[in-house]
Amino acid sequence: MKHSLPLRALSRLLQYPDQELMEHLTEVAESLYGMPKLSKKVQSGLVDFVKNLQTSDLFDSQENYVECFDRGRATSLHLFEHVHGDSRERGQAMVDLLQTYKEGGLQLSANELPDHLSIILEFASTLPLDQAKQFIGEMAHILNAVYSTLVSRNNQYAWLIAAAIEFSGEKFKIVDLKPEENSMDEEWAEPPAFSGCSTRGQSKPGEVQPLHFVKRTKELEGVQS
Repeated sequence: MKHSLPLRALSRLLQYPDQELMEHLTEVAESLYGMPKLSKKVQSGLVDFVKNLQTSDLFDSQENYVECFDRGRATSLHLFEHVHGDSRERGQAMVDLLQTYKEGGLQLSANELPDHLSIILEFASTLPLDQAKQFIGEMAHILNAVYSTLVSRNNQYAWLIAAAIEFSGEKFKIVDLKPEENSMDEEWAEPPAFSGCSTRGQSKPGEVQPLHFVKRTKELEGVQS
């Protein structure tokens, strides 16, 4: 199946970049460029993505990946998050997807979540072409939302998402985006101690702090003497 290696290459590039990837990037790129029926625009974008990855410091590439995919739901590669969030329905959807993988002969390790795009592409690489296109195409509306967000941030990972959409036979396009939720850092941020409330004797950081003067009494004089 001519589409198998290109899909696996795309899957690998959508995982966290590490030293192993960099050592085999040339071979991965060659497989990626063999993806059937990609437009010249997407092919050119993929070439630019690979060149940028080749010339970037690995630490910078890793930082870019985390900033891109792990700082909020809008670009999450866990596709069911876009549909179900953290609800109970996502859990059932992943159980169903795991069953699909099992029936297809794909076994995941304990630390892999089935709705990650890289896993979805890897599974699709084992299917006949028409089934692989249909399987990915069912998620094209989610992928277009991720693609649109990446384009708005001028991030070259958008070309990888575009390639997945185009492979499925769907068109990649800019769609209207919902206002982004708070980033993961903001969601987990600790609130200011005592809420910075001046009614408790302390203003918020950066504001004028009140001074409280206590009248000296004989009782206090006796304590200090």
